[in-house]
Amino acid sequence: MEGTGSSGSSRARRPERARRESVGKARSFRRGLNAKRASGAAKVLGMSNTRRAAVVAIVVCALAFTIAVPLRTYLSQRSEIAVQEKRRADLLKDVADLQARKAELSDPAQIEAEARRRLRYVMPGETPYMVQLPEDKAPDAAPAPAPDAGPQGSWYERLWSQVGG
Repeated sequence: MEGTGSSGSSRARRPERARRESVGKARSFRRGLNAKRASGAAKVLGMSNTRRAAVVAIVVCALAFTIAVPLRTYLSQRSEIAVQEKRRADLLKDVADLQARKAELSDPAQIEAEARRRLRYVMPGETPYMVQLPEDKAPDAAPAPAPDAGPQGSWYERLWSQVGG
């Protein structure tokens, strides 16, 4: 019975070993399947991971260059718009000042005061007095230009005298 017992125990061990081996094979088969599934996209495209990364990098660069030019144009136009809006505000302020000045000058008394001040007009019968302070430079007191040593006359006479000799 020992023989049958020992052979019985070895038979019991064999199915256990076979079971372990079949479980191990099944696990390795599953691992292989998962690896095959993971690389399935690469096999479909026929590319390795490095090539896929290179393609992705090229696509990203192409998108960046495609977006860069319109973005630069947009930013430069925004700065130009800001400059033009500032200029418009300045011009509107100038227009408002000029309209206020026009409203002032529609008054006859204001026109008379401007004529007296700027043009030095006086009403008939009034006696004008001019007070000139030493700091003021009168237009009449401007220094006269120094006389030229060359011949006097018109430009063509001076030119003819230079050419002739």
